[in-house]
Amino acid sequence: MSPSRPVHLFLTLLAATLSPAGAIAAGVVTLNVRVRHEAVAQTGLRDAEALTGRARLGFAPPPWAGWAAFLEVESVAAVDGDRYSQSGLNPAAAGRAVIADVDSTEINQLHFGRTFGKTRVKLGRQRLSLDNGRFVGDSSWRQNQQTFDAAVVEDRTWAGTTLTYARLWQVNRGLGRTHPQGRWRTDSHLFHALREGLPVGTLSAYAYLLDFPVPRANACATLGASLSGGAGMGPGMRWVYRLEAARQTDHGASPLDYAARYLAAESGVNLARGGLAAGVEVLGHDAGLPFRTPLASLHPFNGWADVFSALPAGGLRDSYLRLQADLPGSLAFSVRRHWFRSDRGGARLGEEFDGILSRRFGPAWTVLAKFADFRASARGFSDVRKFWLQVEYTR
Repeated sequence: MSPSRPVHLFLTLLAATLSPAGAIAAGVVTLNVRVRHEAVAQTGLRDAEALTGRARLGFAPPPWAGWAAFLEVESVAAVDGDRYSQSGLNPAAAGRAVIADVDSTEINQLHFGRTFGKTRVKLGRQRLSLDNGRFVGDSSWRQNQQTFDAAVVEDRTWAGTTLTYARLWQVNRGLGRTHPQGRWRTDSHLFHALREGLPVGTLSAYAYLLDFPVPRANACATLGASLSGGAGMGPGMRWVYRLEAARQTDHGASPLDYAARYLAAESGVNLARGGLAAGVEVLGHDAGLPFRTPLASLHPFNGWADVFSALPAGGLRDSYLRLQADLPGSLAFSVRRHWFRSDRGGARLGEEFDGILSRRFGPAWTVLAKFADFRASARGFSDVRKFWLQVEYTR
């Protein structure tokens, strides 16, 4: 890609947002810039190193008669793209570890919609993240965001209740539009209900009916529910919990025949300047076919080394501890410890230690350092160590 292309796109969009001046006066311009250094050491592969920059420029024109619209362009570029494997797109980096941030420039979001009382309808390319992103998310950790070409209806007619329906026809994945797996055509339907303010906390129920002509094996139906809440334990101290269960079966064009479970439980204590939590997440299996999460934000789950982005045939059981604290100097610190086992037979797969240190500078700037260290305990898995240093600006 010519270096001038992303610059030209951004200048064109910026010019459009500045003229005519009368139309822009009540509109909103958004800008996000993120610069990241990522280093990966993985057994069996050459070390990888990526210095990438990501910029998003968006514009929302003034609402008119209940109608709203948004356009956002995104560009990702690497200083030296051949020092890491861009998910197999660059042959010169063959044998290096993968860092899934590919050079790309594309329309990240382009949608319009209208509000009818307490119901909002949105049509076009858009972000979509339900609950904690475990099954439907935007993969926001990667430089290229995952978005969906979809029609979404959100209703808040009943107090404390949010009902969401989404009809998806394309998934714009974080691999970028030039990758063979960067776009998935789909005929999927998402149903989601959220009820807040209950005596026991917040209840969520969902049915995700996913169908894909390619890859057909990811077509699945997932039905589940989650409950989260807590209770005060004294001044500056609160007990919190989250429980979730789901069942998944093959669906639509899937050539498979399986039924797998999902279970998650977490409990902890939140303090005025930090907290401690312990939990377990089980992604089950059926006859060697693991639970699938094709639309998920994968990075926040099962360790930041991303070893289990593709689950083993026997499923996965992730037991973890998480500690977070607000430190002097406006620093935020968090560490996580994972113990991974196969759901089938309980065989040890490995352990991982993750940590992050971040600081905000005013409302717009964030700086962070982050690392992940996975140590394998079973054949077929590699030791993986990753380190990130990142600066981000948002307005």
